[in-house]
Amino acid sequence: MNTTIIIIVIFVIGYSLIALENITKVNKTCIALLMYVVCWSVYMIAGNYDGEILSAFSRHLAETCETILFLMGAMTIVEVVDANGGFNFVTRWLNSHNPKVLLWKTVGLTFILSALLDNMTTAIVMTMVLKKLVRVPSQRLLLVCVVVIAANSGGAFSPIGDVTTIMLWIKGCVTASGIITGLLLPSLVSVAVPALLVMPMLKDGGSDVSSVDGVAEEILRPFDQLSRPSQFSRGARITIFLIGVGGLMSVPVFHNLTGLPPFVGVTGVLALLWTITELIIRYDRKILNSDTTVRVASQMKKIDMATILFFLGILLTVGTLQETGTLSQMGHWLNDTFSNVYAVNALIGIISSVIDNVPLVASAMGMYEIQPMGATEALQMYQQDGEFWKLLAYCAGTGGSILIIGSAAGVVAMGLENISFTWYVKHITPLVLAGYGAGLLTFWLMANS
Repeated sequence: MNTTIIIIVIFVIGYSLIALENITKVNKTCIALLMYVVCWSVYMIAGNYDGEILSAFSRHLAETCETILFLMGAMTIVEVVDANGGFNFVTRWLNSHNPKVLLWKTVGLTFILSALLDNMTTAIVMTMVLKKLVRVPSQRLLLVCVVVIAANSGGAFSPIGDVTTIMLWIKGCVTASGIITGLLLPSLVSVAVPALLVMPMLKDGGSDVSSVDGVAEEILRPFDQLSRPSQFSRGARITIFLIGVGGLMSVPVFHNLTGLPPFVGVTGVLALLWTITELIIRYDRKILNSDTTVRVASQMKKIDMATILFFLGILLTVGTLQETGTLSQMGHWLNDTFSNVYAVNALIGIISSVIDNVPLVASAMGMYEIQPMGATEALQMYQQDGEFWKLLAYCAGTGGSILIIGSAAGVVAMGLENISFTWYVKHITPLVLAGYGAGLLTFWLMANS
């Protein structure tokens, strides 16, 4: 049997097992790791241990490690800020007895936070706040679903807001300024439309706000990283928040100024945050004498390594498909079949609601090459910041909201609030599709204005 066919069969079987994780009860990470090992082993053996194949593997490994190091640094920074009370302001700001006001405050804050941090962390924080703020389950369910939509939309326009946008940015498919200016308005539309449609479903008196301090304590209890109140003073917490979140926001600027990979900037922010935290602990006698102080080193142990290793397995597996030419052939097939960049990306977005958008975007990046500036008119959409790459970021990011299982934010909310898959499809999916289509139309109007 042809080597390429064997690798494709391995990929299809492995991917099916990943998609059916809830049924098989086999963790998707172990499948992803096994899949990449088998694919590369088959490719290497079939190539008679060719040195060029080994060089190709090293190249893909280097690219994958850049993304993984960036994620590990960013995740640690968020853990440190969270653990030391940096996000307590969320509860205070959402304080409202009017459910419709609460809706728009939730949308705005979730959208902004997910662009600065990541959609999964944002969904956890916002869902737990709403769990305490809103008494009526039916009303809370609607607000939590809006959180999922806003988190995915907010991550779609930011170079650091989602793993897929990080991948596109690090690979050079888009620039930080290009993706922000190109997708900010479509992303806003994609969440504003569903939020408007949810408004009539919210009834006056459907929410109640407890004391701010009580809410903050409840948010902390379910999570290990937030299980103990911070011993830091208010000034210290603000300092940690500004260094952590402000540092993440400055990474694109660092990349543009130095030309160094983004993970270098994240590492620098982590090092600075670590240093400042240690100095605060060292010179604050109250903290020094407390055994509840949260150090950066302790937060590193709480990073979700299963998620990190899943990305490793998926990205390296996709690398074999790219090396065998499978992805480029698939790209030609999509172009020949649909012959429209909007149709291709809209389909990718819909598929991302069923399966993980990380391998989808990685596959798309392997299907199409970044064209140099000055390319022919037909290929200009594949240049850096071209229509194709920005559409890919939008569709893969916002399309994950179509189904509750289509994104990390959705899966987290589903677990925390016991959201039924069928209930989401019946009540929320039509609203998401309306916003998804409206965002696509907005993008098209901007591109052709």
